[in-house]
Amino acid sequence: MNELATIGIAKEPEDLDSLISKAREWIEREQERRHPRLDLFGEDRKGCETELLNAEQMLSCITNISINGADLILDRVFDSVGFNRIEDPVFRQLVKAQLAYPASKAATAEYLKNHFDEDVSLSKIYRYLDKLSDSQHEIVQDISVLHTRQVLNGRIGVLFYDVTTLYFEADYEDELRKTGFSKEGRHRNPQIILGLLVSVGGYPLAYCIHEGNKYEGHTMLPVVTEFVRKYKLEDFIVVADSGLMNSDNIADLEANGYKYIIGAKIKNESKRIQEWILSQPKVDKQMVEYDKGGSRRLLVGYTDDRARKDAHNREKGIQRLEKAYQRDTLTKDNINKRGYNKFLKMEGDIKVTINYDKLEADAKWDGLKGYLTNTNIPTGEVYAAYHNLWHVERAFRISKSKIEIRPMFHFTHRRIKAHVCICFVALKVYKELERLLKLSNVNMSVDKVLALAQTIVTIQMTLPKNKQVINRTMLMKRHQRIAQLFSEEFWVTR
Repeated sequence: MNELATIGIAKEPEDLDSLISKAREWIEREQERRHPRLDLFGEDRKGCETELLNAEQMLSCITNISINGADLILDRVFDSVGFNRIEDPVFRQLVKAQLAYPASKAATAEYLKNHFDEDVSLSKIYRYLDKLSDSQHEIVQDISVLHTRQVLNGRIGVLFYDVTTLYFEADYEDELRKTGFSKEGRHRNPQIILGLLVSVGGYPLAYCIHEGNKYEGHTMLPVVTEFVRKYKLEDFIVVADSGLMNSDNIADLEANGYKYIIGAKIKNESKRIQEWILSQPKVDKQMVEYDKGGSRRLLVGYTDDRARKDAHNREKGIQRLEKAYQRDTLTKDNINKRGYNKFLKMEGDIKVTINYDKLEADAKWDGLKGYLTNTNIPTGEVYAAYHNLWHVERAFRISKSKIEIRPMFHFTHRRIKAHVCICFVALKVYKELERLLKLSNVNMSVDKVLALAQTIVTIQMTLPKNKQVINRTMLMKRHQRIAQLFSEEFWVTR
């Protein structure tokens, strides 16, 4: 046996293990030298190793990841409406947060910090709300009206007005927050009344804030008059619900020369007109007209669907009253004009019963709806204009359910007004995004678009040598339905 190499000499028994390990390594190297193995995949393996190394180097350059897809879209819409005229980053952030993450101001501050590293502390937000002046209200209204005019080809022909109530989680009142009739059933909570003026299509034009116990019919004329004066409107029609109207309001509209279409309280008309209405044949989707004189036209329409709905609702209301009657829980306090309590009557001094004669008389009005107008437009256009009031109702639903304008957690009047101003801008941004989605055939709601966009991230990388910062918004396969909203071309052409 020939000796090829000497690895070493063990002087102690414990040195043997180390020498044996070294000998095996020498044998492996010698075998590789004498019989080299053919590496058929060497280049591929080296390529994979290089690729892995490059990926690790790239990942090490990432300095920030922002979950900002919804934020990027809202920024674009905010600017396209024209709200970028207000050069205030806090205002912009609060409006966007009201749409992407509606919450209390404390939760909003946390959201901005966690998602965007924005230094917008809660105290900073409150200081901002305190300084948000009344002029901001005027500016945002001007911007909204200018943009709406552009959308409607320069003409605002119809003004829709309605009110809602916004309650507070508080037990005490002040000069603004008063208890009153709540549209949300929160009669014990102090509230404010919010009036909203919108255009065809539901685009918000103006808003007003009033004490919670104010008669809502007195809120409309001041905001309409100021709006008409400021924006020099001509040839327009005011549309409002019957709940906002009484004879004085109608006289005021006419005294100002305003054209109007309002819901008529046909059951409150004179006996002669009531008899005329009930004598008309009830034909589905047909409308009859009564000339009240002085250019006033009373239009009365009938539909089978409305008749079924009226009968169904009355039956449900009466069932509740009958159950209360059987439990002997009806008292004198229940006799009022709220809902179906109007069918109650007193028998003697203490007994409350259901007036079935009045109930039978009420059924004669099922399916009938009245409209009062001083316009000379066709009846079909009167009907269409009035029923576009759903745009205001929807605007309130969006404000309450999507933007979460209430309940109110602010207590100073300045902060309350600032919060409503921010929500008004958020509503305008919401409606504009909705319009753009429809124009672009993106068959998704605003809520679904923003929810999907909130899974889109932007990666920021800082190159170590030249210190260049690169930002890349990452759109995955599931984001293709809204990919065009992240294209520069999309916003240039809109």
